[in-house]
Amino acid sequence: MNTTITFSPRNVTKDLLLALPDRSRDVLVARFGLNKDGARRTLEDIGSDYGITRERVRQIEAHGFADIQASEAYARHKDAIAELERSVRALGGILSEDIILEELPKNKQEKQHVQFLLTVGHPFVDLRENTNFVRRWHVDTTLAEKVETALETLHEAVDPDNLIPEGEFIERFTSCLKKTGVKERDESILKRWLGLTKQLGRNPLGEWGRATSPNVRVKSMRDLAYLTLKRHGSPMHFTEVAQNIEKIFKRPAHPATCHNELIKDKRFVLVGRGLYGLEEWGYKKGVVRDVIKEVLEAHGPLSREDIIDRVKRERYVKDATILVNLQDPAFVRAKDGLYTLA
Repeated sequence: MNTTITFSPRNVTKDLLLALPDRSRDVLVARFGLNKDGARRTLEDIGSDYGITRERVRQIEAHGFADIQASEAYARHKDAIAELERSVRALGGILSEDIILEELPKNKQEKQHVQFLLTVGHPFVDLRENTNFVRRWHVDTTLAEKVETALETLHEAVDPDNLIPEGEFIERFTSCLKKTGVKERDESILKRWLGLTKQLGRNPLGEWGRATSPNVRVKSMRDLAYLTLKRHGSPMHFTEVAQNIEKIFKRPAHPATCHNELIKDKRFVLVGRGLYGLEEWGYKKGVVRDVIKEVLEAHGPLSREDIIDRVKRERYVKDATILVNLQDPAFVRAKDGLYTLA
C-alpha cells in the first residue's frame, strides 16, 4: 500500500483552524508552531501573553480540539483524515512520532501540520514517552499492546552483553510477535517497531542488543576499538585498530590515544608486542610468565615443547621469549625433563 499522502496538511490545518474563535486558534497555532517561523511555545509562555494560568491555556487547547472535531470543516476533511490513517496503518499501525514525521510530510514545513492532524484526528492515539518506549502513535489498540508485549519479551530474552546480527534478531522478534498473535509482517515494518523501544538498540555494525550495553550505545574510543576487533575476528596491532576505526566509523583515532584506551579496558588483552585480542576469545590477562604458570596449573608437568605450544595459543611471542621466562625461579625442570611449578 502506498504511504505517501496526496493532500496538503497545511491547507487542511488552515481550514480546520478557521472553525475556532481567535484566541483558541492563536493558542493552537502557538502550541504546534503552525506559523511561518515554526516556533512552538509552552503553556506558560502563552499564558503570560493573556495573563492566564498554564492550566487555563491547556483547557483552551483541549476545547479547541473538541470544537474542531465537532465542526463542519472536520467533516469536510474526513477523507484526508482517513488517508492519513491508511498511511499510518501501511507503515505498521503503531509508529514512533519521529518515524511518522520523517515518512509522511513532503517537506520540513509540513511536519507540524501532520502532527497537528494526528492530535486532532479521531483515529489516532498518542502514547507518551516513558522509561521503556519513545513517544508513539497508533490506530489499533490491540495491535499496539501486542507489539509492545513482544518487544518487552524480546528484551528479557537478550543477554545483557550479547550482540546479535540483525537478521537473527528480526527472526527472534518475529517469534515473539507470533506468540502474541501478530501475523508475519514485512521486514521494514518490523524495523519500525523495533524503533519503538528504548530498551534495545543497534550498533554501527548492524548488531542488536540491549541499549544499556556499551557494545550497542557506542560512544567512546574503547567501544569503537572493541567493535573493530570483534569485526576483525583476531588480534590486531593498536595502530591497525586506530586505522580501522577511522576507516569503518569515520572517526579520528590517534594510535597513541587508541593504545592508552586499550590498556585501560579489561575487554582487551595484550597478546604480543602491541597486539591486542579480546578477553571473550579466551585470552587471559598477564605477562608470559603468568601464562606459563596458568598452563602448568591446568595441565600439570609438561615438556618444553608442550609449554611453548600452549603459550603460543595465548600469546604472539617468539619461542626464545618463552624459554627465557622458563628460567624464572617459579618453574622447576625435573629429572625427566618436564617442567613444573616450584
